[in-house]
Amino acid sequence: MSEQRPPLPPFTAESALAKVQAAEDAWNSRDPERVALAYTEDSQWRNRDVFLSGRAAIVDFLRAKWEREHGYRLRKELWAYGDDRIAVRFTYEWHDDEGQWWRSHGNENWEFDGNGLMRRRYASINDVPIAEDERHIAV
Repeated sequence: MSEQRPPLPPFTAESALAKVQAAEDAWNSRDPERVALAYTEDSQWRNRDVFLSGRAAIVDFLRAKWEREHGYRLRKELWAYGDDRIAVRFTYEWHDDEGQWWRSHGNENWEFDGNGLMRRRYASINDVPIAEDERHIAV
């Protein structure tokens, strides 16, 4: 039996919102293995200027990401959806080893297979330094 990750395409407004919330919850767990289960075994990613393929590469990427992005908190917002695609806007906050806080803004385009697993994820992200008292995403 194939893996399934409901909600499944084709997406409605309600199911797209649920998919976005599930992604936000998983990413905020900062558990690379949990996050990677939402993607196909051969999922294709672009994250900024990094290109990845497959769950093992996703786990490695996320493990390294959360080793350097401390206090990571994310919010995702549904931007648009189609039968098997979802676009989101997101903001996350984190601090580096020196204690500098950052707010990262971006957009993601997602494409899903029939089992609700993401087969493509393309993310564009920009970082802005902020003061700790400028944070607005609660821990």
